[in-house]
Amino acid sequence: MLKTEKTKSEFEMPFMTTLTERVNKEVLNGYVENFKVTQMGLFAPSTNKCYRPEEIKIINFYRFEGASDPADNTIMYVIETSDGLKGTLVDAYGPYADASVNKFMAEVEEISKKEKA
Repeated sequence: MLKTEKTKSEFEMPFMTTLTERVNKEVLNGYVENFKVTQMGLFAPSTNKCYRPEEIKIINFYRFEGASDPADNTIMYVIETSDGLKGTLVDAYGPYADASVNKFMAEVEEISKKEKA
């Protein structure tokens, strides 16, 4: 028997489950910078510029868990700077996270909370 009717799930977009898929999606949305946290702040390699926490807005973030190892966790921040540069910042999540990234992003989040209050 030939099946001609599609189910609802066949029309839905696939759920993005990997870091690579999510990064690719954000690049298509214009978030092309690959930010890094340095001692000077959030560094944008394409412009050779550093940003302070108050110059950063976290648009979104995503956490990913490794399929075979629960300790294999990653977090990806989607970021926009005060001058309009858009990109992502990727770090380990949990016990293997970079302390400097955690500290910087905590400062960004604290500033954001104060601005909303």
